[in-house]
Amino acid sequence: MSEQETTAAPEQSAPSVTVNDLVNIYNIIDLASKRGAFQANELSSVGAVANKVKEFVDHVQAAQSAAAEAAGDAESGQNADVKSEGEA
Repeated sequence: MSEQETTAAPEQSAPSVTVNDLVNIYNIIDLASKRGAFQANELSSVGAVANKVKEFVDHVQAAQSAAAEAAGDAESGQNADVKSEGEA
């Protein structure tokens, strides 16, 4: 391998997990538990992890909704200011 080949290698980005990935994880756990994939002694651990994932997803989604509403309120407030200045 030449030096050019080693330096031309594409940069690898850091792995990431999105909220949608966590929703999918929760859905997989739910489906697997409905299909009986876990033994009785494993259910409390599986349920605890599923609950933590669900709580986190719910929290992030609520924060995103609040931020979107705040951005919408701020944008509509700016438009009102512009209109009142234009009318004067």
